Amino acid sequence: MTLPPGPRGGRAAMTAAWVARPGPFLLRARARYGDAFTIRIGHEAPWVVLSDPDAIREVFTGNPEVFHAGEGNEVLLPILGSRSVLLLDEAPHLQARKRLLPPFHGERLKAWAQTMAEVAEREVATWPRGEPLAVLPRMQEVTLEIILRTVFGSTDARLRDALRRMLDRTTGPEGMALMMLLGPERLARTRVFRREMDPVDAVLAEHVRALRGRDDLGERGDVASMLVAAGMGDEELRDELMTLLVAGHETTATGLAWATERLARRPEALERLRDGDDEWADAVVKETLRLRPVLPVVVRRLARAAEVGGMTLPAGVAVAPCIYLVHRREDVYPEPHAFRPERFLGVKPGTYTWLPFGGGVRRCIGAAFAELEMRAVLGVLARAADLQPARPEPERIRRRAITLTPDRGGEVLLAGARARRSAASSAARPPAPAAAPGPSG
Repeated sequence: MTLPPGPRGGRAAMTAAWVARPGPFLLRARARYGDAFTIRIGHEAPWVVLSDPDAIREVFTGNPEVFHAGEGNEVLLPILGSRSVLLLDEAPHLQARKRLLPPFHGERLKAWAQTMAEVAEREVATWPRGEPLAVLPRMQEVTLEIILRTVFGSTDARLRDALRRMLDRTTGPEGMALMMLLGPERLARTRVFRREMDPVDAVLAEHVRALRGRDDLGERGDVASMLVAAGMGDEELRDELMTLLVAGHETTATGLAWATERLARRPEALERLRDGDDEWADAVVKETLRLRPVLPVVVRRLARAAEVGGMTLPAGVAVAPCIYLVHRREDVYPEPHAFRPERFLGVKPGTYTWLPFGGGVRRCIGAAFAELEMRAVLGVLARAADLQPARPEPERIRRRAITLTPDRGGEVLLAGARARRSAASSAARPPAPAAAPGPSG
């Protein structure tokens, strides 16, 4: 068995390109080697990167005993813990997924929309007008508060501060460098990493103990209370809450920052969003996640040899359906580099061509939650302010740990939308008759 060809150069050169400029690196590789090529990143086994929808379908519908996503997500082990649904495979994964799914469907999900809007309204009201503003850190505040209230069921400042500090330290450049240098298992044991994680674990354990002492868990409505009421143990609960935090905080904040950066360059799209068109809001979210996916790939480690895309691949290598490349296929998305929400009006995204949440039995549990949150927050922002680009040139993609973020943080200028519309209406009206002179003051 042989792997498909891929970029030349050693592991160090490929890792540097993957970290510094993942988009151009992937596009160059596809242009030269086609829809399947091999790369070698950090301490990982070789990845066979896939961008043909048929090959991706084979991965997503393949036998989960062969295509191990849990092993492919080992980079997250130090933060999430070994009991995380993202790091499990086969029967343990299906059991964990079954326990986590109920809170993210039906009326429970809809009930959180108001909370999301309230959090966004309070935050957006504090944003300065008329000066450059990087929205990514502001969106991180929004998504962290939403997760604290809906997932953790807490407004405890100590928990908020501990989580914020941990996320800042572990998802920044230093955390990425340590991960590449040491690998996940060694990193998890280092003193510097434990110094960030231990305070979070302590305050989270205290919060869970307090929940177990309550007799109103069924009335609270947050995910942690539901999982405690369902009998989930402390260690598993810790890992799943951290999973929901990491999967739903940085990723959704990044999607919101990209949506804001894109909308600032399409004022007519922003105006239509302001009008409360739900279908348009959904199209804006879907197009943002197509053009600027937060993650470039999803990874499946092969537990045994398998045939994918006409290739027989050996056990131990990883297959990596490439979100970034599939979303830029001209045969699927005409003008793939243009921000065109209208392409999703009345169109259901393809199961194997729109992949921001992965696919198959491993599709993100919180996908509906994330899309609801993006629609709610963007609706608040559109009604509260006009957006203008802070600079004429669009923002490049910059890696932040495993996510792809705007390199200037989604920098925009805000002006009061209500005031602008009022001024425009006044300008459109004929001048009023001159008033008779009267007393001043």
